[in-house]
Amino acid sequence: MRRPALTAALLLALSLTACGTSDDGGTAAEATTTEGAAFPRTVEHAMGSTEIPERPERVVVLDTGELDTALSLGITPVGAVTTAVSDDFLSYLADDAAGVEVVGTIAEPNLEAIAAVRPDLILSNKTRHEDIYEELSQIAPTVFADRVGAVWKDNLRLDAEALGLEDEAEELIDAYEEDAAALGQEIGDPAGTTVSTMRFVEGAIRVYTAESFIGTVMADIGLDHLQLPTQDVATFAELSPEQVTEADAEIVLYSSYGAAADSGEDAVVAGPLWPRLGAVADGRAHAVEDDVFYTGIGLRAATLQLEALRDLLAG
Repeated sequence: MRRPALTAALLLALSLTACGTSDDGGTAAEATTTEGAAFPRTVEHAMGSTEIPERPERVVVLDTGELDTALSLGITPVGAVTTAVSDDFLSYLADDAAGVEVVGTIAEPNLEAIAAVRPDLILSNKTRHEDIYEELSQIAPTVFADRVGAVWKDNLRLDAEALGLEDEAEELIDAYEEDAAALGQEIGDPAGTTVSTMRFVEGAIRVYTAESFIGTVMADIGLDHLQLPTQDVATFAELSPEQVTEADAEIVLYSSYGAAADSGEDAVVAGPLWPRLGAVADGRAHAVEDDVFYTGIGLRAATLQLEALRDLLAG
């Protein structure tokens, strides 16, 4: 099987040295400076505008998408947050985030810990941290995306603008989209294949929509993504365990947020309704890694989804 186009692009990005660690006192980002990467610069974002006086060398990121983006662009942050269910960074980012200082959780960033690592740029989003934007701005120039999830490509572009790496971001996005389209061709008839993306969370079942992060990956591949009516949240419909058969499709991709015994997954999979799903009966219901498919957001997560789905659906 061919080597995905994105793999080479990511290897190029990952070959960059972490910010602020080059022998001559420059940064990894400076090694790829383009004509449009001049500083100082003013970045327009969800909370207004922020002037960034110099190329950032000490970056703090406060959500999974921003950590994914920074590492995808070859930048190792000095500080980052974890999720509420783990003291560690997401599994697919952990190796490259080794040595990054933990500065709280997504729900509760620690302002003192953030200040202690002396950032010169803070990246997050309005969805998570609108209430503490002013405090963060007093610590360092702060850039916020408006939303999370389906807008991950725009968020990658915004963060890249703040870092002075716009061209690199576009190259990575183009390579990812090329690889997603190629996977669709390998599947053969993606538009005729319905996929249900299901996640067990605290006893409920979330069935994600086209407005979610995973929904954009399914769309880039060309798959027909199951769409259930939503209520309060546009990104997913929520079902009870007794409604699990409503989430049936030709392919089911499921995971748990946290331990399967706590999320409700174990009880549902062992229950009488699970075998009634056509995807289960046909052997096309696949347990997937939650960090990659649902908790993670960004280029690396999307790339790893393509790799996993290539093995599951086109192998």
